[in-house]
Amino acid sequence: MASVIDICNLALAHLGDDATVSSIDPPEGSAQAEHCKRFYAIARDTLLQLHNWNFASKRIVLAEVTNPTTQWDYAYAAPADCSVVVSVLASDSIDDYSGRMIPTDTPYFPPVVAAGMYMPQPYGVEADTVGNKVIYTNQENATLRYQALITDPTKFDALFVITLSWHLASMLAGPIIKGDAGAAEAKRCIQMMGGYLQTARVSDSNQRNIKPEHIVPWTAGR
Repeated sequence: MASVIDICNLALAHLGDDATVSSIDPPEGSAQAEHCKRFYAIARDTLLQLHNWNFASKRIVLAEVTNPTTQWDYAYAAPADCSVVVSVLASDSIDDYSGRMIPTDTPYFPPVVAAGMYMPQPYGVEADTVGNKVIYTNQENATLRYQALITDPTKFDALFVITLSWHLASMLAGPIIKGDAGAAEAKRCIQMMGGYLQTARVSDSNQRNIKPEHIVPWTAGR
């Protein structure tokens, strides 16, 4: 399990910097620690928003708040750690897919359940008058599936860690190396980050098993 310091030192190593840091909060006094303090949270939070990571996925029954609008039936307070809203669901939904009854064209077959109907409900996200994030929807007793702002690096997947280290390195390159060389190194780090990000996304997505079964009338009775 990596720590914030591990990720920062890995980013510095990507740049060929021999220095290591032992603390960035507060910064230990070195230029490298100061730069890591400036950019680490930005790199982490932007990467968290680039994919629906399993380790950051949460589900919660929303708390209703006063609804000042007429466009939506319900207003809910967004969770304090909500980074990205993924879907709004009915409170009894098992996942984002649900069965539904469909009629058949023949009297020989009764209506059957056809899986695969995507169930998330329309919603809007706005800030109220004091800046709190509010989720508007027409769904009563709504459940929210969302990406949480995870700050504990021990929760990160290994591929997320290496991707984050390259992302951070791309931000550190300019201040540490400077000039055209720094810009070229930042570009290289972004390219490395992109490659690892693609691999991390695929690996993360492969840990999900959402394969709705499609049932047709002539096989429903089998």
